[in-house]
Amino acid sequence: MIFFSFIKDAIKLILFNGSKKYYLWMSCLLFLSLLGFAAYCIQVQKGLSVTGMHDHVSWGLYISNFTFLVGLAAAAVMLVLPSYVMKDVDFSQAVLIGEGVAVAALIMCLMFVVADMGRPDRLWHMIPMIGFFNWPSSMLTWDVLVLNGYLALNSLIPLYILFSHYRKIKPNKSLYLPFMFLSILWAFGIHLVTAFLYAGLPARPFWHNALLGPRFLASAFAAGPAFIIVVLTYLKSHKLYEVKEESINKLALIVTVAAQINLLMIGSEIFTEFYHATEHTLSAQYLFMGIHGKNALVKWIWPALAMNACSTILLSIHPIRRQRKFLIPICVMLFISIWIDKGMGLIIPGFIPSPLGEIVEYSPTLLEWTLTLGIWATGFAILTILIRVAIPILKGELYYNSNH
Repeated sequence: MIFFSFIKDAIKLILFNGSKKYYLWMSCLLFLSLLGFAAYCIQVQKGLSVTGMHDHVSWGLYISNFTFLVGLAAAAVMLVLPSYVMKDVDFSQAVLIGEGVAVAALIMCLMFVVADMGRPDRLWHMIPMIGFFNWPSSMLTWDVLVLNGYLALNSLIPLYILFSHYRKIKPNKSLYLPFMFLSILWAFGIHLVTAFLYAGLPARPFWHNALLGPRFLASAFAAGPAFIIVVLTYLKSHKLYEVKEESINKLALIVTVAAQINLLMIGSEIFTEFYHATEHTLSAQYLFMGIHGKNALVKWIWPALAMNACSTILLSIHPIRRQRKFLIPICVMLFISIWIDKGMGLIIPGFIPSPLGEIVEYSPTLLEWTLTLGIWATGFAILTILIRVAIPILKGELYYNSNH
């Protein structure tokens, strides 16, 4: 009975108690989501031929976004770890916000997988005991398990905590702390398994290196907390939720260290690829300089590297990092640079040239961009809804009233 009241109050809060800015924001997101759904309907009707993907490049913009978003979801551990393991109270205020980011990112991950499969009826192949799941031999099945497991953990733990606050009851730590610790290990697992999915393909030398897993983690722990900083700063500046300055400063320090490690790894990979070039460096050569006039990705990677280096250097300067007017645009720049580097700069060149040496380029079509924009809009709508419900409960403004 109380749970139904919880759901009813949450729905009323989402639909009827917003400001004009809130309704305008949600209307824009709804429009973009519907536009993306229309693009998906066209893709289902006509097949993947309406995308830029082909026999040579079978993973494109969808899997590029999926790869990036797995890292964004894993970044919630950068709030959970210091809060529950290191007992740092400065992070405790932002944990549920980070969990909300993880849930929205994971839902977007699953949506991009569905989009990449072409038709939704193919999903049955991924269902254990029904489809051909190929567990445990297939690394892809491990990815399915860890992503869905992490989504369950990041959904149920905050739900229990919020429902307890809604009932004016202190959450029982013995019930959720073990799962919190499990989610910490799971967060590292989801991104490492995704990295191993690529690194375990010896026919694709661009991915087949031992540094891919650590680099995935470093980039995730840079881009994810950078995004969370932007969200927390917005909530604080609009007086929607009070977050300590020290919390944001500590998050900024995490972003700085992770960005420095990530940039060092990128430099190490570039050195390895080009110092003594072999036939295995052709993918890197195509990415950074092009091959035989084929250079579709060059215009992507160099701006990404420039933004990555610039944002990392600026974050490393302490007085600049401490000022919000500089920190926010720097975080946005770093976020975009990693999105490009980890998506278009990683997935696409892995296919070019093919194992037979053919160079067939890939460029996303308008339909792919529209569908991608629609999925991101859906993710932002989910995150907005989660934050809108969580904040009044955490502030004690929304609670169960037995007389209501």
